[in-house]
Amino acid sequence: MKDAELIFAPLGGCREIGMNLNAYGYGPPDDRRWIIVDVGVTFGDDSTPGVDLIMPDPVYLESFADQIEAIILTHAHEDHIGAIGWLWPRLRAPIYATPFTAYLVAEKLRERGLEGQAELRVMQLQETRQFGPFEVELVTLTHSIPEPNGLAIRTPLGLILHTGDWKIDPDPIIGEDFDQAKIEQLGREGILAIVCDSTNVFEEGEAGSEGMAREALKRAVAEQTGKVAITSFASNVARLQSCCEAARANDRSVCLVGRSMLRIVAAAQSVGLLKGFQFIDPEDAADLPAQHVLYLCTGSQGEPNAALARIARGDHPSVKLGEDDTVIFSSRVIPGNERAIGEIQNTLAERNIKLVTARQFDIHVSGHPCRDELRRMYMWARPQIAVPVHGERRHIMEHARFAKSLQVPEAIAPDNGHIIKLAPGPVELIDEVPVGRLHVDGEVLTSDKAGGMWERRKIAYNGHLTVSVVIAKGKVEDGPIIVGRGFSEPDGRPADESMESIDDAAEAALANLKRGDFGDDEKIEKALVRAVRRAAENQFGKRPLIDVTIHRV
Repeated sequence: MKDAELIFAPLGGCREIGMNLNAYGYGPPDDRRWIIVDVGVTFGDDSTPGVDLIMPDPVYLESFADQIEAIILTHAHEDHIGAIGWLWPRLRAPIYATPFTAYLVAEKLRERGLEGQAELRVMQLQETRQFGPFEVELVTLTHSIPEPNGLAIRTPLGLILHTGDWKIDPDPIIGEDFDQAKIEQLGREGILAIVCDSTNVFEEGEAGSEGMAREALKRAVAEQTGKVAITSFASNVARLQSCCEAARANDRSVCLVGRSMLRIVAAAQSVGLLKGFQFIDPEDAADLPAQHVLYLCTGSQGEPNAALARIARGDHPSVKLGEDDTVIFSSRVIPGNERAIGEIQNTLAERNIKLVTARQFDIHVSGHPCRDELRRMYMWARPQIAVPVHGERRHIMEHARFAKSLQVPEAIAPDNGHIIKLAPGPVELIDEVPVGRLHVDGEVLTSDKAGGMWERRKIAYNGHLTVSVVIAKGKVEDGPIIVGRGFSEPDGRPADESMESIDDAAEAALANLKRGDFGDDEKIEKALVRAVRRAAENQFGKRPLIDVTIHRV
């Protein structure tokens, strides 16, 4: 095809670990065909009050949505599939996923009322399909969830290996082994570019095997005498199986606690996993001797509404833990969750519940490659171009440097919104396109620049003042009356006496207005806002959001 180019466009996942959205384009600039790889989310934090989910804004893709051949999902983690129900109406391309991933995606589509609208097709492991000019082959890798796949994307201008999330696990517990032979075969075929996971690029050595975590879990459970609760990422089905095996080895029955745990186990069983285990209801678990019970719980990251948080507070309706019982944290701390996890652990400790973490036993291993695994991947794949993704800027930049040290001829450090030409010719940044974030605010999908979010942050950090005044016949009839929210007296009471200086400032502002000004609402509002804000800053050290209401009678 004349003037055809092979394009890579990351729209999420290149400034954060998570929220992945990747696009590949082929053709001349005015007539490209596209495939999308992964449509993920990240999660809200203290800077986004009231927001649970955050996802990439696909505005760049919407203008040519009819040129998208397919949406292909590498695996079922939320940072790769979590936005599919929200963003599919803007993309409207057929969705392709392996059986386990498709089971969970179907749920997300149903939740958004898209069942029967969105076309969801199952791709089998190691299957190859043609999507316009793209031939895509699923490559079996290992990760911390069933059916993780890299993508071998063949085009007229070269072969791309998109790894998705991966590690080299010699004993993954479930699923197939890492397909080293396929990576080596692709390397001999000639890989133009590898688009590769950067999460653990600063970590030396290897991530470790799920088999190692299984044996450590057996030992950790064996040392406990009371009830045992294990909290882990529900999506790590291999870890769930290891927990079940640890329970069986120690004559304990397993009870699933938390909606995500129940959902993932159902998805796993739908594809033949965890079939050899029986699970009991919380009511039955309560009737068993303590030494024969093991709970598998959601909430490893300190989520306030998850099962473990409720157990820690003592308000779970059916699971009660106390002295001599144990909670095992078989998970890593996701950056940003340290405080929440610490609070839950402290709450458990206050109730004399024993804590076991990865500091005592090797009960967690990462699902992402460390530097030794990256070395092996580059040795087998032998790409011409390294394109690091799935990382913050520091991860991406270090990965590009690391790849160059491994004799990869070219490396580029992409950012969200970069349009990167992979072929023909040298790899280069040819354009930048708008990128942003969308917030799920209740049931509304809004821009991260939306006014409501700005106001919410303002109120959260600085408080809120309402000023009311009644104007009649060109003078103040009543007020100003000021109501404050988010301010305190030194003794902890809601602000009362401290508001007097603000009242005085508002009265002075009105007194300084000319009689003719009282016919102009805008002048009155500006004068009050200016005076009240200055007074609040002097009194509280805050610049609150201020609303002025003018009543005319």
